[in-house]
Parts: sequence; structure tokens; C-alpha cells
Amino acid sequence: MPLDIEMLNFLDSPNFVSLAALEVGQHFYWHIGSLKVHGQVFLATWFVMSVLIVASLLATRNIQQIPKGMQNLMEYAMDFIRELTRNQIGEKEYRPWVPFIGTLFLFIFVCNWSGALIPWKLIHLPEGELAAPTNDINTTVALSLLVSIAYFYAGFKKKGLGYFAKYVQPTPILLPIAVLEDFTKPLSLSFRLFGNILADELVVGVLVLLVPLFVPLPVMLLGLFTSAIQALVFATLAGAYIHEALEGHGDEHEEEHA
Repeated sequence: MPLDIEMLNFLDSPNFVSLAALEVGQHFYWHIGSLKVHGQVFLATWFVMSVLIVASLLATRNIQQIPKGMQNLMEYAMDFIRELTRNQIGEKEYRPWVPFIGTLFLFIFVCNWSGALIPWKLIHLPEGELAAPTNDINTTVALSLLVSIAYFYAGFKKKGLGYFAKYVQPTPILLPIAVLEDFTKPLSLSFRLFGNILADELVVGVLVLLVPLFVPLPVMLLGLFTSAIQALVFATLAGAYIHEALEGHGDEHEEEHA
């Protein structure tokens, strides 16, 4: 009984309310007007963008009929992305979405691998430390919101206001569940990516401290594999959500009879 009273007193105290203002870790902040942003995330993101831009320029500066080197690598990546988008969205609708799905996949892939391969901790900042951009919840939430905007755009562009009909099909009773689903999609996308990348970096960091050389290597190799899988999962789900917005109620039936 005394323990319950102490717990209630703690919940009523100002210290409990102040927990909402706590932050995990230290951050290198940039002040842009009235905004306060995480500088280390911007630096790591710009690095990833630079890698992708340089790779694109190297692959396209001297295009050969028989590809080799960077051109061969980028063409293989584009074929993979095109096939992924076609499988998720369908033959009729996939082409306009290849750049979007491809950008998501390549950006997340390079972000994840940068966290596993680049010794960010050797670069010292005034506060905080550099890490993979996808190690920050703000990045994964932003990517998930882009996916949400994309599938709403796809639905409105194809069906107009008729897009809202899906919320009451097959029965209006399902309206709250359909609305809730629109909120859970970006949440699941963002937290899945963030949680997996953060967990991988934490495990490797702890093992490096405990056993400096041999034990972390297999875990790092496994981290590279899971990092690639996370990029694939994110891009696949993005394509599936867009396909869901594009297809109408009963479309699958019509395609089967056609």
C-alpha cells in the first residue's frame, strides 16, 4: 500500500511531467531562424546524396553499348528496381513510379550501408556523433510521410474524389478501421526501419567494446545483409501501398474476366 501511494505521488510531481522534455543522446544542433535541426543528420544525409549523385554521373558520363564498370552496376540496379516496381504496382501503372521507388530504395540502401561500413565515430563534432541517417527517427518518419503523400496522390490522380469510396467499402462500418490504417502505415514503415538500423548499430557497438576484433565481424556482415533487406522491405511496401491506392474495388475481378 505505501508503494502505491509513493507511485501516485511521483505521477503527480512536476518531475514526471518534465520527462517529456528529455532527449536520448546528444545532438549537434543547427539553428535556422526559429527552427532547431539535427546537424549531424543533415551532414550524413548530404554525404549519402553526394555518393548517389557521383555514382550517377560516373555511370552516365560515357555510356557504352556494352556496359562495364559503374554503368554496368547502375544498369543492374535499375533493372532490379524496375522489376520490383512492376511486381508491386502492376504492368499498366508501374512506369511513372520507377523513379520514386528507385530513389527510396537507393537512398535507404546507401544510408544503411554507410552506418555499417563507415567509421562515423572517428569524425568528431562539437556535440553528438555522426551515424547513418536512418538511425534517426526524423529521417524514417520523413520517408514514411513521403510514401503516404505518394499513395494519396496516386489515388486522387486516378479516381478523384471517388478515392474516398474505398473507406466505406464493402460496408461503412469499416470506416474507422480504414482511417486508422492510413495512420498505421507510415508509423509501421518508420519504426520498422528506425528500430532495425538502431538495434544493429547498438549491437555492433557493444560487441566492439567487449570483443574488439573477431566477434563483431560476423555481426557486421549480418548487419550489411539486414540493412539491404530493410531497404528492400521499405521499397516493396511503398510499391504495395501505391498499388492499393491505384486499384479500385472490384478491379481484380474485372481483370480476371478480361
